[in-house]
Amino acid sequence: MTIAMIKSLLDACYQAKRIRDLLPPLPKGVAPAYIHYLDVIDQLERQGVRVRVSDIGDTLDIPRPGVTRTVKEMEAKGYLRKTASEEDGRVTYITATEAGKLLSQRYNEHYFSLLAPQLADISDEDAACTVRTIERMHCVMSERRGRIDE
Repeated sequence: MTIAMIKSLLDACYQAKRIRDLLPPLPKGVAPAYIHYLDVIDQLERQGVRVRVSDIGDTLDIPRPGVTRTVKEMEAKGYLRKTASEEDGRVTYITATEAGKLLSQRYNEHYFSLLAPQLADISDEDAACTVRTIERMHCVMSERRGRIDE
């Protein structure tokens, strides 16, 4: 890849961040991460996983302390419920409450379902390629962090 293309790719990543900033406003006190966590929990539960903080962190590649903090906020606001494992009391499972499911459903149905037709001319193949490219860039940049002079 040429230096010019690397710069263009980084510019596109910056634009991608700006696109996320254009998502519709959430209800007062709801952070964008809440929707993301609710989506991850739903996705993992559909795969038969009993979700733990570590599962969310691993899926989103986010350190556990940050996930724990957000989960506590969401629990305090009634979007998540934590339940101790019956087999091992040290293990805590996380599920969405009805309020959490409703929040996620409203956001997904009212926003993404309206956005989908407007993005219909972008193929799933192109979108998947973009996702793979950004994930690879993140991996490379994360590995190089702190070693910029190499």
